[in-house]
Amino acid sequence: MISFDPFDWPHEVPADCPFPPSSLFQGVRFLGRCSDYQTGDTFYPSWGADDVLYSPFTDGSVGDSFSWSSGFMQTGYPKDNPQFTGGFLTRRATTGHARILGDDPLNLRIEALGTHAADPYPYGGRYPCGSLHHRGVWYYGTYCLSPYAETPYGGTVYNWPHLGPLVGFRISTDNGRSWVDTPHEPARPLFGESGLCGHPVKIGAPHFVDFGRDMSESPDGYAYLTAQGSDLRLHAGARFAHLSWITADQVYLLRVKPSIETINDPAAYSFFAGHTPGGEAIWTHNFSAIQPLLEWPGAMGCVTATWHPGLKRYLMCVTDGGNTCSHMHSYLLESEQLTGPWRMAASLRNFGEQAYFLNIPSKFFHPQDPTRMWLCYSGNFAPEWNGVTIRVNPPGTRYGLVFQEIQLLTGRL
Repeated sequence: MISFDPFDWPHEVPADCPFPPSSLFQGVRFLGRCSDYQTGDTFYPSWGADDVLYSPFTDGSVGDSFSWSSGFMQTGYPKDNPQFTGGFLTRRATTGHARILGDDPLNLRIEALGTHAADPYPYGGRYPCGSLHHRGVWYYGTYCLSPYAETPYGGTVYNWPHLGPLVGFRISTDNGRSWVDTPHEPARPLFGESGLCGHPVKIGAPHFVDFGRDMSESPDGYAYLTAQGSDLRLHAGARFAHLSWITADQVYLLRVKPSIETINDPAAYSFFAGHTPGGEAIWTHNFSAIQPLLEWPGAMGCVTATWHPGLKRYLMCVTDGGNTCSHMHSYLLESEQLTGPWRMAASLRNFGEQAYFLNIPSKFFHPQDPTRMWLCYSGNFAPEWNGVTIRVNPPGTRYGLVFQEIQLLTGRL
């Protein structure tokens, strides 16, 4: 455990923020208690019916299991060929899976269940995204990333500068001891999108909305996913979308009734497609009709959402990753409905100062005070890159699995 004096993070909202202020919350207090788990990153816990948290992990170790999700050594994409060529290190990127036992975020037992190899070709890497444990079945999504030497942002300044598509979901019915691979491949992903050479995708790295234990708080039996995305209409004349593993322009929303038969069937999904003039959400099975749920050009990125029954609010974590090896800005949004409207609850400029993959696990809500909860994230993977120096702020932020106790602040208006 890491302890420090509680403090309020400055609630500094940029002038161009498109979200109105929350009437309930205006900032976050860090309560001075933080975990110290030295693992990999990419933890997105899903609360199973057996009271266990099931999570992916990668680019590090849990126990003796080491995962490394890069599939290739980067040599670049030739201008006349969108396929990755040369310099292969391996065609088998690995992603890890673990279970997390215990009720105290400061005293958990993290048990590796193994790693799983999958081909990222024609992309450069393959990483975990949406993970759901529901009715004894574990659905584990992966997405792809592309390194590309010729970017409009200065070549190697960016780490994994191009977000690829959601490939699909592998499935386990024995809690991660064995898996059935997705029938989809990176070149033929679930929704048919391509992120090669900076082409925009809308469903690149989706994450399941946290509806509590075994998805018991879902309002309609659907599993919902939030996804970071972009389209070129926001960048007139641009060749590249503003879209990486941690940056985006938009958030998209989709849903499916989860089952072994539906999870890899694109026809089973419906997509948020805007609102009627009366404010009702529009859902469609036509992927081409999908519309962004949220939009803030150049200031969105990795996105997760959790339903909080005590607050009767959805809480959304978003990270704007800068140039992916820089200070990162996160913020929390709140809404009564998953389809909005969404309001700014807490602005966390330079949080970490390089924190990413934020989520709020429903298992650790405070039993008496609904404003207290635990923020799960990783941080500071590139503290000295491109001339940027990253400090540790708040204390306890590190590369690994971090649980930070926070409290939403009320009454500032």
